[in-house]
Amino acid sequence: MKIAIQQVGQVERSVLKYVQEGILKVFPQTKCTVLRDVMALPQEAYDSNRRQYNSSLLLEVIREYLKKTDADKILGITTADLHVPQLNFVFGEAELPGKAAIVSVCRLSPEFYGNSTNQSLLLERAAKEATHEIGHTLSLMHCTNPLCVMAFSNTIRDVDTKKQEFCPKCSTSLHKLIG
Repeated sequence: MKIAIQQVGQVERSVLKYVQEGILKVFPQTKCTVLRDVMALPQEAYDSNRRQYNSSLLLEVIREYLKKTDADKILGITTADLHVPQLNFVFGEAELPGKAAIVSVCRLSPEFYGNSTNQSLLLERAAKEATHEIGHTLSLMHCTNPLCVMAFSNTIRDVDTKKQEFCPKCSTSLHKLIG
């Protein structure tokens, strides 16, 4: 499997590289590259009332960037705050199953919650959510095990609770899906 990481707007290079390393750790047989191009945040995805970007609309644009690569999947990383119409916010979204996913580091940042800067915590959270969204593109659903990377994250505490690994049940499902 080949995964391309697409920068969407301004994102620190260290975040992109750490997510890349995290994906390679969880999916060691994968080729994962960070694309050089920066995708601009499309204004049509911005909801001025909510001051957030609609992640579903961003996925449509990100999917187009996949055509420029030889990758099987594409993961957008952004600092923009994301939402879907039914929820106040999302940490990310993915096609299930599919080829495109996006993760926002906006609400993964400790500063968002009034805490001190903690780059290692931000990076750890970003790698977890990236793995989670890639899992969705591979047909994995949300898991009831709160330690599994596929557990649904409704709050930042949920992100911090889970590990960056698949539980035995999800791991077995993943192996059946991708061999």
